Amino acid sequence: MARLLCIDYGLKRTGIAVTDPFKIIATGLTTVESKQLIPFLKDYFAKEPVEKIIIGMPKNWDDTDTHATPLVQKAIKELKKQFPQMPLETVDERYTSKMAKDAMLEMGLKKMQRRNKALVDEIAATIMLQEYLAKWG
Repeated sequence: MARLLCIDYGLKRTGIAVTDPFKIIATGLTTVESKQLIPFLKDYFAKEPVEKIIIGMPKNWDDTDTHATPLVQKAIKELKKQFPQMPLETVDERYTSKMAKDAMLEMGLKKMQRRNKALVDEIAATIMLQEYLAKWG
């Protein structure tokens, strides 16, 4: 069975989360430098069957584009070029970074751990994927 893979794309870092093969649970996989995303995915797809890529689309509360929207749109273009057979779907990523930080607080992580932006990105990707599973799973 194939997994779903979720991307929280950023200028410097990209958080990645995946489901289990049965698509029940979303788990943080890693955070990679954004410029290393394509090589990372090529390697991961060679090892693990993935059914679909989910990517967070940044929008303002009023549905207008944010400063990061064009960056994500460019990444989507590259993903479609590199993996033309892979279905790709965008999801709303509003508030996921705040939700990730709140989750880190609830987990009792120390202040220095909560400042780890890579961990925030990975948790944000996990939250997006878990919400996707709850809605469509």
